[in-house]
Amino acid sequence: MPDGRLRELREIRVREPAAVAAAAQRRRRRGLVGPDGRLMIVAADHPARGMLSIGARSMAMADRDDLLERLCLALSRPGVDGVLATPDIVEDLLLLGALEEKVVIGSMNRAGISGAVFELDDRFTAYDVTTIASMGLDGGKMLCRIAPDDPATAATLEACGRAVSGLAAHQLMAMVEPFWTRRRAGGGAENDLSIDRVIHSVVVTSALGATSAYTWLKLPVIRELERVLAATTLPVLVLGGDPGARGAETLDGLQAALELPGVRGIAAGRALLYPDDDDVAGAIDRVAAALRRPATTPERAGCQGATR
Repeated sequence: MPDGRLRELREIRVREPAAVAAAAQRRRRRGLVGPDGRLMIVAADHPARGMLSIGARSMAMADRDDLLERLCLALSRPGVDGVLATPDIVEDLLLLGALEEKVVIGSMNRAGISGAVFELDDRFTAYDVTTIASMGLDGGKMLCRIAPDDPATAATLEACGRAVSGLAAHQLMAMVEPFWTRRRAGGGAENDLSIDRVIHSVVVTSALGATSAYTWLKLPVIRELERVLAATTLPVLVLGGDPGARGAETLDGLQAALELPGVRGIAAGRALLYPDDDDVAGAIDRVAAALRRPATTPERAGCQGATR
C-alpha cells in the first residue's frame, strides 16, 4: 500500500462520498469464472457480525488499516479472483483501486451478531439485490443457519429464498452458506458439523428460490466431504473458518478439499489473511497453486441426455 493512501481514503470519505458510486461505475469487470471454471475468493465479512478474533488474538480483525493492507496484498496475488465483503469494506477497496477486473461478492445478511441473544436472527442488514446489481457487483452472499428449535429460522429461509430469486433475475451469483445450527446450553449458537447435519443443510438450501441456476454453495471442510458433495449438483466453494492454533492443518484441509469433484474453489478469509506465520502472500500462493492444479478424481458418468 503506497504511503498516505489510507489517509487519502479517509479524506475522500469526508469530502467526496459520491466517489464511491463513481468508482463502482467505472470499475473494470470480468467474467465470474475463467477457462478452468474455478474461483478463489478472499472473504472479509466477519467484522460485521462482531467476529474479530483469530485464534488467541481476540481483536485481530479490528484494525481496519491492517485488514485493508492484507486484503490489497491478497488481491494482488496471482490466482486470486476476487473478494467477498460488506459494503464498508467493498467501498474502501473500490476507493483504493483494488477491485479492477476482480469478482466482487456483496455480503447481505449480517444481523446475527456473534454471541448476542438474537444471534440466530439473520436479517438482511447489508447489501440488497438492487444495490448489488446497480453497483455492478458480481453476486451476493447469504448466511443460512437452520435451527430447528428457533422460530427465526423460517424468516431466514424465506428471506434467503427471495434473495436467491432476486439475484438470479439479474443473472448474478447467489452464494449460500448453510449450517445446521443449535443453541448452546449456556447461550450462543454453534454449528453442527456432523456429516448428516451438513447434508441436511445442503439439501434444504439448494432448493431455496424460484431457480437454482445461479446458486453456489459455500461449505465447511469436514470429514468425508465427498458424501456431502454427493447431495447436490450445485457448484461448491469451501470455506476456511478460524484457523486458531492449527493454521497449517487448516490449509492442508483446504488443499485436500480442492481435489474433490464438485468443489469449484474456495471462499476463505481468516485462514488466508491471518496465517500462523503472518505470511499472507505465502498462504495465498499455496492454496492458489492447489486450486489451479487439475483435480485428480474423475467426475462420475452422467445421464446419457445430459448437456455438457
